[in-house]
Amino acid sequence: MQRRTFMNMAAGFTTALVFDPLGFGAEQEQKHPVLYPDPAVEVIDPRFAKYKVANAAVERLYTGTRWAEGPVWFGDGRYLLFSDIPNNRMLRWQEETGDASVFRSPSNYSNGNFRDRQGRLLTCEHDTRRLTRTEYDGTITVLMDHFQGKMLNAPNDLAVHSDGAIWFTDPGYGIMSNYEGHKAPFELPDNAYRLDPKTREVTVVVSDLDKPNGICFSPDEKKLYIVDTGVPKHPTDPHPIYVYDVVDGVRLTNRRLFVNMAPGNSDGIRCDVDGNVWSAAGWGG
Repeated sequence: MQRRTFMNMAAGFTTALVFDPLGFGAEQEQKHPVLYPDPAVEVIDPRFAKYKVANAAVERLYTGTRWAEGPVWFGDGRYLLFSDIPNNRMLRWQEETGDASVFRSPSNYSNGNFRDRQGRLLTCEHDTRRLTRTEYDGTITVLMDHFQGKMLNAPNDLAVHSDGAIWFTDPGYGIMSNYEGHKAPFELPDNAYRLDPKTREVTVVVSDLDKPNGICFSPDEKKLYIVDTGVPKHPTDPHPIYVYDVVDGVRLTNRRLFVNMAPGNSDGIRCDVDGNVWSAAGWGG
């Protein structure tokens, strides 16, 4: 070993002991420096430049799901809940500790989650084909599992209007295989519904999409965005996010294409306070 190499190694060892005297006696995860601004965050449209935080980086909070969906933030508890659908569980990530643990298992292959106007957890369950609410004491209330005497397909995603009504999509992915639920026959078309939890009145708000999926309101609730994840019938057909006008807070009109996500696709979507639509997008190569 050359003298210079030895001296460099010795200096590094001494520095490590000064700053972390136990570092060489414990097994610790190798940390890598974080660069700011994070090169993983790329601004394509200059109108979005103001949303890039210069000293923030993309962090991986957890790995170990088959796939993760339905994130919902509980700021009052400083934790994030999300679904690991094929593993039939829901996980909770704690902001204070950075640890993740099982929140609910089995979860009935839950998918989308949201909070109602009272802060309670709302969940779309694939396997039981129902929409549920978790009460403050942890008990689960079934809000809806049938429509006109027939079982729902497999509720997927949801949004809550300021009037308390729950709007949710029901494309049925949970009954198409035994991977994210259990295979079963469809009893209803692939609809999107509006449920008033006070009166239990249910109406079909969308019946003209192949596989209605992600759903969200604009900040003023004058528009509703819905993703259609159905397989296009023709190569030139769009992979769409549609937008509708909301009439009187109870029905939709004037469907039009908001954006074509081809060659990829969208899934979950949310609007920010400025009305921008943020999409969990993939499959684009």
